[in-house]
Amino acid sequence: MGHRKLEAPRHGSLGVRPRKRASELTVRVRTWPAKTWIEVLAERYGSEVEKLNIARRPMLLGFPVYKAGMSHALVVEDRPRTPLTGKPVFTPLTILDAPPIVVLGLRTYVAEGGALKTQGEAWRSPVNAVIEVFEKFYKDSPFFKQYSAKEIVRKYLAGLRKVNHGLVKPDPGGEYGFKFIETDFENRVKQVLSGEIKAVSLIVSTLPIFSGIGKKKPEIFEIRVGGGKIDELTSYAEKVTGGFVTVSDVFLEGQLVDVIGVTKGKGFQGVIKRFGVKELPRWHKHRKGSRKIGARSPGFGTMSEPPQAGQTGFHRRTELNKRILKIGMNGLEVVPEGGFLHYGLIYGPYLLIKGSVIGPVKRVLMLRHPVRPPLGWLPLTPPQITYLSLESKQGA
Repeated sequence: MGHRKLEAPRHGSLGVRPRKRASELTVRVRTWPAKTWIEVLAERYGSEVEKLNIARRPMLLGFPVYKAGMSHALVVEDRPRTPLTGKPVFTPLTILDAPPIVVLGLRTYVAEGGALKTQGEAWRSPVNAVIEVFEKFYKDSPFFKQYSAKEIVRKYLAGLRKVNHGLVKPDPGGEYGFKFIETDFENRVKQVLSGEIKAVSLIVSTLPIFSGIGKKKPEIFEIRVGGGKIDELTSYAEKVTGGFVTVSDVFLEGQLVDVIGVTKGKGFQGVIKRFGVKELPRWHKHRKGSRKIGARSPGFGTMSEPPQAGQTGFHRRTELNKRILKIGMNGLEVVPEGGFLHYGLIYGPYLLIKGSVIGPVKRVLMLRHPVRPPLGWLPLTPPQITYLSLESKQGA
């Protein structure tokens, strides 16, 4: 007579305890890679990278995007030595809206007591950068023809004030109705860049007004700068502060990235859905209920290991080594008929990511250069996409 086996691997990782709701949607990146993707390729392949005119340069190590939706494509398999190498393969993919970001300020770190300590920040107004982004990427879009550059700046500054009222103050008599409070950048940056600097970061702001959701309040991130010696990084940071950065300045087509964000919330769930434990068959002695783990030890003063019901989803998580299939500048070329469900349209720069990513649509995600690239094959060039589905997602 068969019976339930007495031992089984535990369900659910103990490394992600406590399984509680994320404190905020704007994630803070805890670990930055020591090398950019270009440096990883140069170390792995050497002269082959030089033939592709891919040179090491200072760049941001991350970029925020908005999740728009999913579709599918036929992508030619470019991994070597596989049964499908050189053949088109049906591939699900995620479309990410990637409006340019503006750089509000720079921050430097020095070593103190075996750790990094902030030396200071220098801030510069992003108004000219917002106008330049509008005129370069969105001015000719059908949706934005009704807006002037002045209206776009006013909307952005009004949203930025809601996020941080110390950066933006009302200016009723001014051109935009609000004024960005910037420091004496030239003198301040000399103080910030003095001393033995160990790390350089940029404080950036998203431009959600250019996204499909038309969000008002931007997100503010601190993103590390990498890809060179410290003097090259400081020079790049000083140059780009007050300007804008596009996703093509940070990533290459075909490269791998890590996706950091908050997963889709599921609410309070039981042990079957939360941990995937086995549901025993119902029988006459199950009068105490099914889909339960039964008795467990008290565990006073310790964190409980047995699976229990509780919060599921809306956790901060990181997905490693997702591949960028394509980077484009005109989002309307990948929008399906009728637009993306619950999102709308993409008007400017976008990304195609192989497979799925965490979070629901409209969720802001941080893409980062990989901290743990694979030890085997790494893509040098983007894959060939022979077909991209633009069929309507209504009713799908």
